[in-house]
Amino acid sequence: MNLNQNNYCVIMGGGIGSRFWPCSRRTLPKQFLDFFGTGRSLLQMTYDRFKKIIPAENILIVTNEMYADLVKEQLPEMKDEQILLEPARRNTAPCIVWASYHIQALNPNANIVVAPSDHLILKEEEFLNAIEKGLAFVEKDDMLLTLGIKPNRPETGYGYIQIAEQIANNCYKVKTFTEKPELELAKVFVESGEFYWNSGLFMWNVKSILKATEKLLPEITDKLKHNSIYGTPQEKAFIDEHFTACENVSIDFGVMEKASNVYVSLGDFGWSDLGTWGSLYDLSEKDDQGNVSLHGKTMLYNCNDNIISLPKGKLAVIDGLDGYLVAESNNVLLICKKDEEQAIRKYVNDTKIKLGNEYV
Repeated sequence: MNLNQNNYCVIMGGGIGSRFWPCSRRTLPKQFLDFFGTGRSLLQMTYDRFKKIIPAENILIVTNEMYADLVKEQLPEMKDEQILLEPARRNTAPCIVWASYHIQALNPNANIVVAPSDHLILKEEEFLNAIEKGLAFVEKDDMLLTLGIKPNRPETGYGYIQIAEQIANNCYKVKTFTEKPELELAKVFVESGEFYWNSGLFMWNVKSILKATEKLLPEITDKLKHNSIYGTPQEKAFIDEHFTACENVSIDFGVMEKASNVYVSLGDFGWSDLGTWGSLYDLSEKDDQGNVSLHGKTMLYNCNDNIISLPKGKLAVIDGLDGYLVAESNNVLLICKKDEEQAIRKYVNDTKIKLGNEYV
C-alpha cells in the first residue's frame, strides 16, 4: 500500500487526565494506561490506528517533557525528532502551532491530521476512510476541517457543532460551536438533528492552519515561529525559551470558533472520548445488574450500576452500592457517586492543596 508522503499526523499526548484519577496520575496519565486489557495503551492504540494510513516517519507526538521516557518506552520505533516535548502545559493551540511550524520545515505541502491520544474508535475502517477523504479535501482547498460525530444521547461532557449548508458528501460548513451544554440544551441539540459532537480531531494543510493562526493568534505564532534546524538541540532550546510565554488557549476557542473557513466531516465511527469514568462505564461489559468490574476481582451483593476498578490481584467485597465509582490505584482509594464525576477534578485539586503531589 503506497501511503501519501505529504500526509502527517500529530498526536497530542500531554494531558494529565485528572477526571480518571486515581488511576490516571501526574506521573502516569491515562494515555499511557491499558484500560481494556489489550496489552496496548490508549497512546499505542492511537499510533497503531494512524500508522495504517500515514507513513510512520510522518507521525509526531507532542507531549509534556516529563513523559519523554514513557513515550519512548511505549513506542520505541519513534525517533527522537518525532517526539516534540513541551516544557509547560499551554493547551492545544501552542501545541498545534509548534507542530505545524515543525512540519512545514520538513514538508511545506504537508496535510495534517491532529488527534488526541485517548480516543476509542470501534469502527476503525470507516474512521480511517473518513480521515483519508478529509486529508484529500484539505489538500485541494484552504479549509479547516473537523470531524463531527452523530450523537446517540444528550451528552453534557462533549462540545457540539451545528452544521450549515452541505458542500460535499458528508461535508458541511460549520454554523456554530457550543462547549459542553447543560442537559436540557443538549436534549434540544440532539432532537434538532443539526448538531454533532465535536470530536476534537482536525485536518488541514499546513499552509491553511498557519495562515489562520498567524491571523488569529499572532501572539503565539510570533513566539513559536523560528528558523533553527528542526529536530535539533537548537530547536529544543528555542522552544524551551518561548513556549512557556504562550497564553493557555485551545485551538477550538482560538481558531475554529473564529475562522470563516471551518467545515465538518460527519460520521458514526463507534467513537468515544475516553475522558471520564462514565464514558468507560458506557463502553465496558456489564453484569446482569449493570455493574462493571475492571482488572481486580469483585464479589457484589445488592449492587447495581457501579463501576469498580482495582489493581490486579485485589478483591473487593461490596454490599448495597447503587450507581457508584469505586477506584483504587497505588496509594489512593476513591469512592463517589458515578454521576458526579465532574467533581473528581475538585477532589484532585483539594488533595494537591492539602497533601501535595504524593497522591495526584
